[in-house]
Amino acid sequence: MLLEVQNLNVYYGAIHALQGVSFNVEEGEIIALIGANGAGKSTTLKTISGLIRPRSGNIVLRGDSITTLPAEEIVRRGVVQVPEGRKIFAPLTVQENLEMGAYSRRDPAEIRQSMERVFKSFPRLKERLSQYGGTLSGGEQQMLAIGRGLMARPRLLLLDEPSMGLAPILVEEIFSIIREINAQGVSILLVEQNALMALSVANRGYVLETGRIVLAGTADELLHNPLVIQAYLGGH
Repeated sequence: MLLEVQNLNVYYGAIHALQGVSFNVEEGEIIALIGANGAGKSTTLKTISGLIRPRSGNIVLRGDSITTLPAEEIVRRGVVQVPEGRKIFAPLTVQENLEMGAYSRRDPAEIRQSMERVFKSFPRLKERLSQYGGTLSGGEQQMLAIGRGLMARPRLLLLDEPSMGLAPILVEEIFSIIREINAQGVSILLVEQNALMALSVANRGYVLETGRIVLAGTADELLHNPLVIQAYLGGH
């Protein structure tokens, strides 16, 4: 088992944001976490990343608890988050943004190899290497955010709303790249409001509603579940 989230309870003040959330990610899987705005999806990722501390529960990575580790140590152990809204460094160039992704690494030759791999997935970034991040289009910024995440050499990539604000053709491109990244051996936990796209690339999925997991199953089971169809796939 790559990641086990066990009975997580997270509070914002008096608000009980995650209520006993449990799920797992096997090596090599893409897991979709779907749900409406405010369901607790981003909170779940931030808690796994060490940016939020749970009041109770446990997060286990390959048999070791990472629940109380600092965020930078969690990155060193291979859990890397690509945040919602991209959050690239606008005043830095594309190259500098990518180098920031490798800040915890000390292997110049391997860092160069990682950068070449990023360019293979995102050839447009190579063309824009000396351009400032803030001048890129929304789609290019999303590519840069994912590329920066890949520079940290993740074993598990946490993707928070990668399709947000993108034109449909770019959404297709980003999800095609997500499949490629997974095929290269990176497991992915994908938080996405576009449930149809998320389940089309995932192996399994979980549905989060107001801080609780209310449904779980294979991607195919969830795609055909009447409740999912009605709530998230625009069905009636």
